[in-house]
Amino acid sequence: MAVQQNKVSKSRRNNRRAHDSLIAANPCECPNCGELKRPHHVCVACGHYADREVVSLIEDVDLEDDAA
Repeated sequence: MAVQQNKVSKSRRNNRRAHDSLIAANPCECPNCGELKRPHHVCVACGHYADREVVSLIEDVDLEDDAA
């Protein structure tokens, strides 16, 4: 079992924890619909990425035509 040999000072402990903080999100605006999205990700609202549609939404797909 690991047992510390000497007391770790508050300064040394806090310096170790300096990089553990969370980083805030950096949303950007979708050029197609204007919704906020994560950078370098497909827009959840419209399915566009870099000015082209890469994901078709459920409202756009007609399930009866696809089944035939």
